Amino acid sequence: MSRIPIRLRVAAAFAIAMTIVLAGSGWYVYTSLGRHLSHALNRELRVRADDLAAVVSDPDGSLAAATNGPFAERGESYAQLVARDGAVIQWTRPLGPAPVLSPADVRRALQGSIFGDRQRVRGLNEPSRFLAVPVTRGGGTPYVLVVGATLKNRAETLHSLRDQLLVAGPVALLVATVAGYLLAGLSLRPVDSMRRRAASISAERPGERLPVPHTRDEVERLGLTLNEMLGRLEDALARERSFVADAGHELRTPLALLRTELELALRHSGSADELREAIRRSSQEVDRMAQLAEDLLLLARSHGGELPLRIETLDAADLLTSVVSRFEWRAQAGNRPIATSQPDGLRLRGDRLRLEQALGNLVDNALRYGEGEVRVSAAQAGAMVELHVSDGGGGIPPEFCGRAFERFSRHDHARSRGGAGLGLAIVRAIAEAHGGAAGVGGDGRGADVWLAVPGAARAIDR
Repeated sequence: MSRIPIRLRVAAAFAIAMTIVLAGSGWYVYTSLGRHLSHALNRELRVRADDLAAVVSDPDGSLAAATNGPFAERGESYAQLVARDGAVIQWTRPLGPAPVLSPADVRRALQGSIFGDRQRVRGLNEPSRFLAVPVTRGGGTPYVLVVGATLKNRAETLHSLRDQLLVAGPVALLVATVAGYLLAGLSLRPVDSMRRRAASISAERPGERLPVPHTRDEVERLGLTLNEMLGRLEDALARERSFVADAGHELRTPLALLRTELELALRHSGSADELREAIRRSSQEVDRMAQLAEDLLLLARSHGGELPLRIETLDAADLLTSVVSRFEWRAQAGNRPIATSQPDGLRLRGDRLRLEQALGNLVDNALRYGEGEVRVSAAQAGAMVELHVSDGGGGIPPEFCGRAFERFSRHDHARSRGGAGLGLAIVRAIAEAHGGAAGVGGDGRGADVWLAVPGAARAIDR
């Protein structure tokens, strides 16, 4: 079914729907006309019975005299006058004295009017319908007057309607199907136009969009949605290209330095000490490249939602103490004290290694780019626990706060001090992998960077 073109499927569905509608409409018209003709025949029999009752009520009146009159049409209608014992007293031609009513019908007719049908009566080899009514004659003797008519006219009318429906129905169905096919083609023309344009769009020509018809319907909304998707894909492609370009640029510098150190060591090292110094500097560049590659891999995994986490309940004080202890020697060397603070018993849910990595990045930034005392703290914020790292320096420029967590993003002051600009991007990736967020703030007297992770009462679904 999926291989059939949409236009044909729409036309087929339209044809099936029209078949059901036409069949239902035809059946309704046919049965309605049949009921109408039956009611009309009953009224006609009632009128004829009233007229003939006036004739037979006269002791000298005779049904035979009405045979050629307006009360009985030869070959299509008939009448009988029946005594209460079932004997036929008078009749019209060609019916004759053969009784139309059974004894039971006569008894019921003496008590009130009855309608009935007969497949055939004498002289009329066609189905007919009769009306039997009680009448009095002479001195009040009760009789039953039977008037009837064949169903020929009714049958002919219904047959004529049936033939017309059998001819007009298929014609109407064919016209409706062709109209549905053409209408489907017109409706799908904008979709085909968008398909042709989509086939020509490539990454080498950014900015191209699908043509959107101004129809204010589903097709227009589809075109607008697809164009919005193309815009998002272009933005994602631009970010990936920028990511690759920045990564190549960051890797090129340590590689160039490593190559230079190795060439100098190979050509100009005159002693073992000089050779060891060259190897040490080369090892530092190798470590820098390894760290950069690891950071890039972490960001790539977090972008694909594949950053592995080992969630456990952690004590905030233990976590902060573990991170601060790694930087104490560096803080003492730079005369930059580190202080911690957190409520007693504060607990959170997270991956210890990843959270230590994120906090380590924040402390490293504070020691590298900030001034004064570095404060590491934790605080409850609703269902989340916020981990803050702040310093007493000049803070982060307001115009840079909006892109501080982007990859390879560094403000001018930080560029002069090295770094790849991945630290805060990794912090945000780790926070979001935990179901939290990261942010930056400050009061103009220092920077305050934080990440929020779920508290111990909130489980993480991974």
